[in-house]
Amino acid sequence: MTTAAAGSPRTYQVRTYGCQMNVHDSERISGLLEDAGYVRAPEAGDQPDVVVFNTCAVRENADNRLYGNLGHLRPVKAKHPGMQIAVGGCLAQKDRGDIVRKAPWVDVVFGTHNIGSLPALLDRARHNAAAEVEILESLEVFPSTLPTRRESTYAGWVSISVGCNNTCTFCIVPSLRGKEKDRRPGDVLSEVRALVAEGVLEVTLLGQNVNSYGVEFGDRYAFGKLLRACGDIDGLERVRFTSPHPKDFTDDVIEAMAETPNVCHSLHMPLQSGSDDVLRAMRRSYRSEKYLGIIAKVRAAMPDAAITTDIIVGFPGETEADFARTLDVVREARFSSAFTFQYSKRPGTPAATMDGQLPKQVVQERYERLVACVEEITWAENKKLVGETVEVLVAVGEGRKDERTGRMSGRARDGRLVHFATGDLAGQIRPGDIVHTAVTYAAPHHLNADGAPLAHRRTRAGDAAEAGRAPRTPGVPLGLPTVGAPAAPPAPTTGGCAVR
Repeated sequence: MTTAAAGSPRTYQVRTYGCQMNVHDSERISGLLEDAGYVRAPEAGDQPDVVVFNTCAVRENADNRLYGNLGHLRPVKAKHPGMQIAVGGCLAQKDRGDIVRKAPWVDVVFGTHNIGSLPALLDRARHNAAAEVEILESLEVFPSTLPTRRESTYAGWVSISVGCNNTCTFCIVPSLRGKEKDRRPGDVLSEVRALVAEGVLEVTLLGQNVNSYGVEFGDRYAFGKLLRACGDIDGLERVRFTSPHPKDFTDDVIEAMAETPNVCHSLHMPLQSGSDDVLRAMRRSYRSEKYLGIIAKVRAAMPDAAITTDIIVGFPGETEADFARTLDVVREARFSSAFTFQYSKRPGTPAATMDGQLPKQVVQERYERLVACVEEITWAENKKLVGETVEVLVAVGEGRKDERTGRMSGRARDGRLVHFATGDLAGQIRPGDIVHTAVTYAAPHHLNADGAPLAHRRTRAGDAAEAGRAPRTPGVPLGLPTVGAPAAPPAPTTGGCAVR
């Protein structure tokens, strides 16, 4: 059995692992493939002609997960002549030719710097009947110039920078994503306006370190200015950003958050550890006092701010006293949520060869104590909202039990997850609509609103969701080959060279 029938377009599926940057990169991969003539494979149906893995090298067991999934596809591919498998993302950037050596049935390996090459590499591998491996060491074009197929009708990622200039000892991202490259503010705002024109209500400004934005063009206050400029875009109701770094966090950003109505009072700021000794070993150039000072300033300007964080437990050399200091900072910071991780070695990072690697059982025990501490605090913080009215942007797939409970779900302006009853509006509320409802119950990780909604506003994003229409941003044409007959050449023009 072959894959695509003669004359029909080839189908694709993208499987994504890792961070928000990878999720947004997968939107670009989908946009590129569709721009080249592929169509997304249905959820249930025949095997896709192309499966693309967009990988992560940061999460634990990333290698095992990839090679396990590739192993499952080997017999599938054997039964479907013409099927292709591509591997991209951070793990591809790191492992390069090793992927084809370990899994010779892979057709294409591409890195974080050359996503735009994927359609050409697939075409070349199919023509040559041989694997194509192309890894670049630096960006040729900024990824946001690529066509993008957005996954959401109501919320969109907008990259303001890629890469990172920090040297955290546990992190491999700078070696895989490269040095920070910033987009010009006008380009960022043009993309935001294009999304809003499609009905998108919320954008998240995305970068490895968003508040160092502007380093390339010499303006250390560029990020605060960008937030304020987003406030001038009609129809843009919510602005978020992730992730800032405490060492670059400036007061003007806090002022911009507080004074720009559509910037949400939510802040995700990684702590990593509450111990100054561990922060020093991690090469995190701030200390717990500075971190807590930033939080105090944020709460003084925005008392309703919800602050979330990342914490690593069991970093090499971490003592019981170091861990106790992390718990102290967690209790003082009063996070609304925390992403907690057990330290694990990442080959290629300085921390992987440090002395003082901790036994798994020690890390596990501390991790369990941290999770218990975080949940005690997040539950107490969420309970303060019982009886309060929240504005919810209705989402898709946020609540696993929604169908059974008759609820829908979405995010409040502060980022908290809210499961709400629809009352007499059942069947009328769509993803992308806005609902106001009163909180009746709090759990450590979500809020419930079991009374009838107090208000419901239908939106253009809801209209798009109801019509099954996803926003698309075209990007800048790169002259990539397409599948099938080529498009007609453009009509001749006069007047000299085009401006790029």
